[in-house]
Amino acid sequence: MTMRRTAVAAATAALTLLAAWGGAHSATAATPAPAPAAKPAKAAKTVETAKTEKTAKTANAAGTCAVLAPGASAVAEKAVAAACEQIGVWYTWGGGHGPQPGPTYGQVDPSDPDSAHDPERLGFDCSGLVRYAYARAAGGDPLTGNAHHQFHSPRVQQRFTAAQATGPLLPGDLLAWGSGGPIHHIAIYLGAGKMVEARESGTRITVSDVRLDGDYAGAVRIAPPAAAPGTFSTWGTDVWTHREPSTTSPRVHKFPGPTTVRIECQKHAEPVTAEGYTNDAWSYLPEYGAWITNIYIKGAAWLDGVRTCP
Repeated sequence: MTMRRTAVAAATAALTLLAAWGGAHSATAATPAPAPAAKPAKAAKTVETAKTEKTAKTANAAGTCAVLAPGASAVAEKAVAAACEQIGVWYTWGGGHGPQPGPTYGQVDPSDPDSAHDPERLGFDCSGLVRYAYARAAGGDPLTGNAHHQFHSPRVQQRFTAAQATGPLLPGDLLAWGSGGPIHHIAIYLGAGKMVEARESGTRITVSDVRLDGDYAGAVRIAPPAAAPGTFSTWGTDVWTHREPSTTSPRVHKFPGPTTVRIECQKHAEPVTAEGYTNDAWSYLPEYGAWITNIYIKGAAWLDGVRTCP
């Protein structure tokens, strides 16, 4: 009996203790937890906002078309601005090579199936964009011809090798590809490892990372707009230069249309008849290491102000 009372008492005490604990727990649950301090909540939001802003800023910078580094000339900066205005315009093979700088409808490139719609697209190819940008910046039409001719233009003030990478480059410099052969692509440097380019059929003018691999050939800086001594313009289409002042010597480069060239000297050599003219005067083009008949140089049959070659 005593053991029974003891057990009952113990059970009663246990129930009392459990009830008391439950009541305390319920009271704690019912009491609202202190609200988080406004400052930490605000701080967490600020951190998240900062992350979002940083991500957006990085994404924006990756595609920004603008002068991205200091030190360029006013003309070079204007050329960058003019090219950047064309972001989103179609690449079109042969585009930008009309009588005046500006977008034109392209042609079908027999070697590129993606160019099938280029005749329907108003735009630029790589050298057409460069031509337009520097015509807008410098006035006149200083960089006619294709990428190869622009890379060897008499307007070039300074050259940079592929090994120098982008270290010495400034916005507005022209990057070129075609190491070991004719230059086949050209783009405009923006700074910070970026460039604006008309790359290939089926794409639009865009900002890209500079590509230093493959056949990157180096870069050139364009001189101020003052005409270099001995600067002339060719005329006609598909005009070939030659290794020697003779049409029977090996061909060197072809001018697809009017191109600005620098003539070092001229001499009398093989007579040539073309375009209704006959002339035995030939001019030496130092940037190309080649000769061209004076028939295709705008000016007199014997060019004024150009010395005679030895």
